Amino acid sequence: MRKILAIVATGSLVAVATPALAQDAAPFTGLRVGGEVGYDHVRSGSTEDVDDTRDLKQSIDGVAYGAVVGYDADVGGDLRLGAEASIGDSSAKWDNNNGVPNTFNLGRVSADRDIYVGARLGYVTSPNTMIYVKGGYTNARFGIEGTDGTTSLNQRLDTDGYRLGAGVEYALSPNAYIGAEYRYSNYSKGELDFNGDTPDSSRFDIDTDRHQVMATMGYRF
Repeated sequence: MRKILAIVATGSLVAVATPALAQDAAPFTGLRVGGEVGYDHVRSGSTEDVDDTRDLKQSIDGVAYGAVVGYDADVGGDLRLGAEASIGDSSAKWDNNNGVPNTFNLGRVSADRDIYVGARLGYVTSPNTMIYVKGGYTNARFGIEGTDGTTSLNQRLDTDGYRLGAGVEYALSPNAYIGAEYRYSNYSKGELDFNGDTPDSSRFDIDTDRHQVMATMGYRF
């Protein structure tokens, strides 16, 4: 009976101490998981129209969405240093149904999955608010379709580049948070991923910009 009472008492102490430890932890630290959704704009990297004699479509727009996981550590005072990874997709696309060409010289372009791995540095401005900057590597895939009017070829374009961003995070509770983020990505290398047994192409240079404004929501453990 004494052993049972001791075990119950120990368990009660742990149950009481665990929330206290969570509350005592520095804000905006620890493991987090979340989701994100927002506006996606992808365009040719050139700031000038490549052909001013025709009405060329130089960008695609849509809704970006995905999931993110990260970890933030207290590195002294109000500074937070973290690492994060995300995977997402987008509804951005261009269908050349009206015969108007685009800068990709393809009949159809769609933004597909997007992978990001990077770091971020935050500054806690209040117990509930943190601002941050971020940067890292991004790999995006685009679905493309080329046609000569008779035969259509569907291919995938895999691209590599970098991402920079800045945002603000607001703690709704010690665990739940919401936020907003702007990020810019530039893709400078591409590779055509052919269907079937056709070997992938060699890597080649590209220049594609991406601007995204995202709303975030997540949970810290």
